Amino acid sequence: MVSLRQLEYLVTVVDTGSFTRAAEQLYVTQPALSHQMRALEQTVGGPLLERLPRAVRLTPMGRAMLPHARAALADAERARCAARQAGGLIAGELLVATVYSVSLGVLPPALRVWRRERPEVDVRLFEYRHGTEMREAMTAGEADVAIGPVPEGWDGPVRELGTEEFVVVLPTDSTGSTGNASEQSADGTVDLATLADCAWVHYAPGHGLAELVDQVCADAGFRPRPAVRTEQTAAAPILAAAGLGPALVPANVLPPRFEGRVLRPSTPVRRRLAAYTRPGPDPLTSGFVDVLAEHATV
Repeated sequence: MVSLRQLEYLVTVVDTGSFTRAAEQLYVTQPALSHQMRALEQTVGGPLLERLPRAVRLTPMGRAMLPHARAALADAERARCAARQAGGLIAGELLVATVYSVSLGVLPPALRVWRRERPEVDVRLFEYRHGTEMREAMTAGEADVAIGPVPEGWDGPVRELGTEEFVVVLPTDSTGSTGNASEQSADGTVDLATLADCAWVHYAPGHGLAELVDQVCADAGFRPRPAVRTEQTAAAPILAAAGLGPALVPANVLPPRFEGRVLRPSTPVRRRLAAYTRPGPDPLTSGFVDVLAEHATV
């Protein structure tokens, strides 16, 4: 019999990419973790993970099992919340999936309103590097609602929230690492082609905005050369303002009284955002989407 604990072990090993890191995160010894994984593999009748010298890799059996393992863990968590709700311990819990940039720039105003109107509902936020990862999590039942780029061909309700604008961040003294951009910005815009020779503040591989930056620069006729790559959307404008190179960032992530120089691309860069759910969302989820549509900052 497969246990939820064994499924949690499998998912954690995959997510951390290491038996050692998984054991630390799960607060178990590595031998105990390895023993349970071997027991799971014996139960299902074959290897789920390939142990490599510096990493682990899912086998075909493992890839087939992983989404079901994630869904089972999510169902167990929802069962726990339902029991607590029936016992009067909580009035509800909402599982929200989003991408890094949206959790920083778009969600806070809507979450503030939701918390004021529904203080009895706990919100758990799951953040993903890429819209594809978030969509997979929704398909696996790991969240009630997802907020991010508009999903193509999604089999469920999709509520568009608006269009996100991107800006270019430069240091206040736009010389050296940012070339002659200052000569092109009298109207508050910049031609990205004038930044082709710069080293850029870029995003880490696998980050959704890394693809967007590469595509936008390709449309301007060049491939951006990274000076530094970051996983954190909030770090990109700070690094750019510090003089490491230009950065393309969502305008809504810039903090008040930001010290860097902010210019609009002469060819606007925009991204459509939406909230989406699986078919037949419950009233709590639908109510949250309504609040998003009215109060999210896009």
